[in-house]
Amino acid sequence: MKKKFLFISCEEAQHICDKAQYNEASLWEKIKLNIRLSYCRLTRVYYKNNTKLTKKIAESKIECLDPDCKKNMKNELDKAIKEQAN
Repeated sequence: MKKKFLFISCEEAQHICDKAQYNEASLWEKIKLNIRLSYCRLTRVYYKNNTKLTKKIAESKIECLDPDCKKNMKNELDKAIKEQAN
């Protein structure tokens, strides 16, 4: 069995960590991530911070613009740009 089969780089672990936060990581990727988390302090810190950020965003009460408002703003911006060009 190849050594790289189970052991992944820090960058790959961070990518899998991001995917795992949004339930997009496969079971095999999660297993490799957990192996990496068992021995890499930097990956554990990244995982911990990523988890905190995800929780804070989920807890926040951010209100986004509705699609109609966005469309109106885009149209006004396009008009202003056309006027400025003339």
